[in-house]
Amino acid sequence: MTTVLVTGVGAIMGYGLLRSLRLYDRKLRLIGTDIFPDAVGQAWSDAFEQAPFTNSELYMQWLNEVIEKHNVDLVIPGIEQDAQRLSVERGILSGLNCKFALNNPDLVELTRDKWAMHQALLARDDASRIPSYLTGDFNTLRELLNIPFILKPRRGYASKGLVRVESESDFAMHQAQLGEDLMAQPLVGSDDDEFTIGVFGDGTGAVCASISLQRHLSREGATAKARVVRDESLDAVVARLCRHFKPVGPTNLQFRRDNGEWKLLEINPRVSSTSSIRNAFGYNEAAMCVNYYLNGQRPSQPEIKNGFATRFIEDHVVYDRDHF
Repeated sequence: MTTVLVTGVGAIMGYGLLRSLRLYDRKLRLIGTDIFPDAVGQAWSDAFEQAPFTNSELYMQWLNEVIEKHNVDLVIPGIEQDAQRLSVERGILSGLNCKFALNNPDLVELTRDKWAMHQALLARDDASRIPSYLTGDFNTLRELLNIPFILKPRRGYASKGLVRVESESDFAMHQAQLGEDLMAQPLVGSDDDEFTIGVFGDGTGAVCASISLQRHLSREGATAKARVVRDESLDAVVARLCRHFKPVGPTNLQFRRDNGEWKLLEINPRVSSTSSIRNAFGYNEAAMCVNYYLNGQRPSQPEIKNGFATRFIEDHVVYDRDHF
């Protein structure tokens, strides 16, 4: 029996992975982990283990013990922090009798800092690059970027910490963070022109499979609504970036369309929080992970259904006890 461990199953990405895996193959044995004992993902797990914080000194020892306890074959990180920590610890992981769904280590490291990604795109003179600045006073940045412009965290995800600057007072509140923590960018496109593209790479620069969604974000920064789109010009930009950065496994690229041009917001070298939505349209990246990392099977392009998806709050109720 194949055993797959998914981390962060209290978050939408983690429990979305579990549900996609369960739909793919009910014979899989699924182990869920999370720092919270009441993580909802254990409702779709065969066993659950409470995890220490990812940055804890105890994390790697704990993970090794859980892998041995459950005879885990594959670990799929279900949150950003776990994907980054596991990538850093590849030397230790190589000694474990287990596979890990991890991306190209160079790409993982590059995407930890959005300024580093900006510099990489600048070096290539890539048209998808959004002009970015680490220095400047309000008047200088206003001249360069127009009003409104944004201050974006160099390290982070899901649009968390994004600041929209419409006045000098807005800028003054965050000016001290510019450079070390924040970078300034023009506001490109609109909320109606945001796109998320899932690709599965094999490390050669090829796109083995992909799906494109036009999306609207929730206040928490995750996709709230999405519809399947097909656009050859977007596909061409994605293919160009993949040829250069050579992703391995599930990778998420986010764009905005600005005056007919595709501008890259960020690359996330991991499974996306829209994984369950993608699965509903025929793109099961969780299943691709099992076949690729365990069996060496390079995925092929699945048939993508047309359609629209919206997320809503759903209840999971347990009777006769106050815990899972």
